[in-house]
Amino acid sequence: MITIKSAREIELMDKAGDVLASIHVGLRDLIKPGIDMWEIELYVRKRCKEENVLPLQIGVDGHLMDYPYATCCSINDEVAHAFPRHRKLVEGDMISVDMVLGLADKSELDVSKLDFDNVPAMKQVTQRFTGGVADSCWTYAVGEVSEEVKALMQITKECLYKGIEQAVVGNRIGDIGAAIQAHAESHGYGVVRDLVGHGVGPTMHEEPMVPHYGRAGRGLRLREGMVLTIEPMINTGTWEIDTDSKTGWAHKTLDGGLSCQYEHQFVITKDGPVILTSQGEEGTY
Repeated sequence: MITIKSAREIELMDKAGDVLASIHVGLRDLIKPGIDMWEIELYVRKRCKEENVLPLQIGVDGHLMDYPYATCCSINDEVAHAFPRHRKLVEGDMISVDMVLGLADKSELDVSKLDFDNVPAMKQVTQRFTGGVADSCWTYAVGEVSEEVKALMQITKECLYKGIEQAVVGNRIGDIGAAIQAHAESHGYGVVRDLVGHGVGPTMHEEPMVPHYGRAGRGLRLREGMVLTIEPMINTGTWEIDTDSKTGWAHKTLDGGLSCQYEHQFVITKDGPVILTSQGEEGTY
């Protein structure tokens, strides 16, 4: 079911988005050659406890296992949903960090007292949460990267904003996907089809689904008060992906090419889309 969000719901998601954005900003200084990827997970967990926000990815249902971490950390040819792990980042890597946070009322839930490693117990908390939700993924260059990586990151970010520009009252879902697909494919890139954007609130994944490909003028008509994510995953080669058969989570490009992802959450207003996970002046970083 698609729901139109109330002013109160949007306000809570905006506050959650501010916290999530500040964590992404903090990661800019943390992510550099030589750090262990696990430090990213630890940093996010620390910030969650300090800010009293719930890492909603912990306990998400999976085909083979529930998701056990606060972040998804996908490197180079990994498209999405890869686990944070003990691996040293090296000069030239590209890493996408995805997280979904829930703004909790400390009088009702003290996040600092939760054991994030106890996935079954966390699942009971995260799956009951219906407060202010924020969802955003950002890609970081590790040190100096190749021109190929720079170009992919730039075009993927442009795809994100071109999609958001189409999220206006009266347009259709297909207008978003068509704009993203046209821009990516004009540069010879593939647009992942198996993973899509979505509605947000009161839980982390809601209708409607928002593909990053499609035909303009087709699909659901967009309305004021919808809160959506757009999160294009753009590959240097084929759009096709493969999934880790052991965990059912990590996705990689089928041909071993590079993949990049940026994601924002926004609300559709009568005056256009308003980004709820903004890290600052849009399009300048």
